[in-house]
Amino acid sequence: MEGIINLLKPPGMTSHDVVAYLRRVLKIKRIGHGGTLDPGACGVIPIFIGKATRALEYFENCDKEYIAEITLGKTYDTGDNFGTLLEEKDPSNVTIEDFKRVLLKYVGEIEQVPPMFSAVKIQGKKLYEYARKGIVIDRKPRKINIYNITLLDFNNPKARIKIHCSKGTYIRTLCEDIGRDLGCGAHMSLLIRTRSGPFLIEESFTIREIEEYSELNRNGYFLITLEKALQGILKKVVLPYTKEKALKRNTIPLKELFFEKNLEIKDDYYILYDANNNFFGVGKVEIKNNSLKFHKIFI
Repeated sequence: MEGIINLLKPPGMTSHDVVAYLRRVLKIKRIGHGGTLDPGACGVIPIFIGKATRALEYFENCDKEYIAEITLGKTYDTGDNFGTLLEEKDPSNVTIEDFKRVLLKYVGEIEQVPPMFSAVKIQGKKLYEYARKGIVIDRKPRKINIYNITLLDFNNPKARIKIHCSKGTYIRTLCEDIGRDLGCGAHMSLLIRTRSGPFLIEESFTIREIEEYSELNRNGYFLITLEKALQGILKKVVLPYTKEKALKRNTIPLKELFFEKNLEIKDDYYILYDANNNFFGVGKVEIKNNSLKFHKIFI
């Protein structure tokens, strides 16, 4: 079995829990996930099976989309409502205009400090391991990009927003920062990841569905091929010879390759196809060397 599962993670499970559970259900050891999702959150988490785990790195930098609920007035040490309440203020004077104005501040490239309750590693330990012992570690801000924030609903003290953002964005921290700017504090009271790269929530499968299809020996029903998934994030390049002949080489001059029409060629990864339109791997263009070098072969 190999491919990718677009899984709808339920609240209450960690990403590690999901992987461990699917190992038992699918009876396969080689499984990895494409992006941690908070235990209390639900939504899309791509699960890579078998040889497809070798392609995880190509999906690491994919952008994400979320729907989050912000509750104004209460601040927790975890940034969500699963932690210890730190402070409570009256948010009743916050208007929808105030809220919209603060949202605009966070659109674009910004710096964000990772929360203490996160899986970021410092000195070999995850931050949440320090946090659980009451230790606060100095964290450097990281650059992230929030491409768009849409206000879906505002009914003080709660608001729902839709966020399109880059990898590494902490929605809990965004909610806390919004509350701080409004002067009343806030926390994330609900989070749904609706998209991770090419994987959409409306095309995802629940754990129960995967169990049922596995019992019926219909694993292929929920597995996405690696080729199809890569097509959602990388551009295509065709080599002018067969796969067998191509594999005898490692680097190919750009002038020998066929790229998609009107495509701006740049330093990036590309899906490799042979002259017979057979997918066989991923290559990386190096403009300074005017060539494409094979990166990983999937055969």
